[in-house]
Amino acid sequence: MRRNIIIPRILKINWVKGLATSVVFNNGESRTIDFEKVFSAIGVEETSPEYVLFKPNEFKKVELQNNTLSWNNVEVFITGKDKKKTKVPFEIGADILFKYSEPEENESVTKLGQLIKEERIKSGLTQLELANMSGTTRNYISRIENDRSDIELATLRKIVETGLGKHLEIVISSRAQSKQHRAVKGYGDKKVRQA
Repeated sequence: MRRNIIIPRILKINWVKGLATSVVFNNGESRTIDFEKVFSAIGVEETSPEYVLFKPNEFKKVELQNNTLSWNNVEVFITGKDKKKTKVPFEIGADILFKYSEPEENESVTKLGQLIKEERIKSGLTQLELANMSGTTRNYISRIENDRSDIELATLRKIVETGLGKHLEIVISSRAQSKQHRAVKGYGDKKVRQA
């Protein structure tokens, strides 16, 4: 289960496409932000210095600074106590960005829920039987199978090894290795070639 966050912070930029970006917040969730909506909501107009960010080549100059998104290519100035103007990066608070973001579908969780369901059905078990065998509830098994709940590793191990009687193996690899891994995947003792 994703934990609630009191003060949203951005930890990583996943990608930037057009006027949208995907980021990881401090609750571990990847979320997509549509900046056309954000800029409209905060009142960016043609006369605003931030209007330059409607150009995708300028928008993609985004950087992660102070746990939020920042653009040094926007002419924003603040006036200090000494009346001097200082150029600062244009930033929008992570709390505002979180508010206007949408959760991304986590493909690995989706595949995991589907995989558990397929293995449960192959084993001839109902959700209740699997829940009883693995020390969880039928409702929890249903939420996992339907991608409505995250799963902790210890619980996953209980469901797979105790409930389904299978072996759990987790592989962490680089993206290049992951692409090679997709070409030939091992399922139990069999090797299955994927197209």
